[in-house]
Amino acid sequence: MTEPDGFRRAAMQWLEKRPDSRVDYSWVSSFEYEGSRIPLMDRQRGIRKPAGFEAALAIRTTFTAAGKLPPYVDAIGDDGLQRYKYRGDDPQHPENIALRNAMKMGLPIIWFVGVAPGSYEPIFPVWVVGDDPEALQFALAVDEGQRFLRPDLGLDEDTRRWAEGRTKQRLHQRVFRSQVLLAYNGRCAICKIRHAELLDAAHIVADGRPNGHPVVPNGLSLCKIHHAAFDHQILGIRPDLTIHIRQDVLEEVDGWMLKGGIQGVHDTRLAILPRNRLEHPDEHRLEERYVEFLAAPVA
Repeated sequence: MTEPDGFRRAAMQWLEKRPDSRVDYSWVSSFEYEGSRIPLMDRQRGIRKPAGFEAALAIRTTFTAAGKLPPYVDAIGDDGLQRYKYRGDDPQHPENIALRNAMKMGLPIIWFVGVAPGSYEPIFPVWVVGDDPEALQFALAVDEGQRFLRPDLGLDEDTRRWAEGRTKQRLHQRVFRSQVLLAYNGRCAICKIRHAELLDAAHIVADGRPNGHPVVPNGLSLCKIHHAAFDHQILGIRPDLTIHIRQDVLEEVDGWMLKGGIQGVHDTRLAILPRNRLEHPDEHRLEERYVEFLAAPVA
C-alpha cells in the first residue's frame, strides 16, 4: 500500500501516549492504522520503510554496552546538527534512498535510540535535512527549530552553537538520562527515592569538557535536591564513593530537610550503585570533580 495521509501524525500521537518513556520492539510492532498493523520499527534493519511507502518512517540505533562510547558521541557535525550513518557504503542502497526521499518530501521520521538491550528511547519528530554521500551520512534536525537549517550552506557561529545545544538537549541528554536511571534502577544514588519525576541524570564531569561524555560512568542518578547540591558544590563525592558536605553547610542550623537530607548524608557512602560494575561512577572523573569541589569558594 502507499503511505496513507495522516499516518505519521497518528503514529507519533500513539507514541506520545506510550505507557513508559522507553519502548521495545514488541510494543512498537503493535501499532495499527485503520485496521492494519504496521510496525514502527524493523527488527533487523536500522532504517524502517514499510512495504509500499516511498520514504523511510523510522531509524534505529542499537544499544552500546557499558565501557564503550555510544556511536552518537562524536557524531555532531561542525554545524551543530546530528549525523546518521548510511546503511553500508552504497548511497543507492534502497534504505538510503528511503531516507533521502524523506528529506526531499519534508517528512518527519522517528528515531529509536537504544538505551538498554532491547529497550529504546523514541526521539520524534526528526527530519533529514542534509545528505553527504562522500562521508556516507545524513544530517538530522532533532528539533523543530533546526528543521530549516541548511548544513550545505554553512552556519554562522551563533546559529551553530544554538543548533549544537539543541541537539545535545533533545537527543544526547534524553538518552543519557534514560541510561543512567535504568542503571540505578530508577532511584537516587544518595537517598534512594524512586519517583522518576524527581530524578535527574547528573554529570560528574560537565558536558562539553574532556571526559564529559554522556555515558553512564560519567553519570549519577540523583534526586533534584541532591543534584542541585552536587552542582552548587554543597555536596561532593570522593573517588571512594563517600559523600562530603561543605563545612559551612554542616554548621548551619535549619529545618529537617537540611538536617536529614543534606547534613545527614555526610561521610556516608552512595546508597545505590549499578549492578554492572562497568557502569559504576568512574573513579578518575570523581577525583577530577572532587578537586573542583574542594577548591570552590564558600558562598
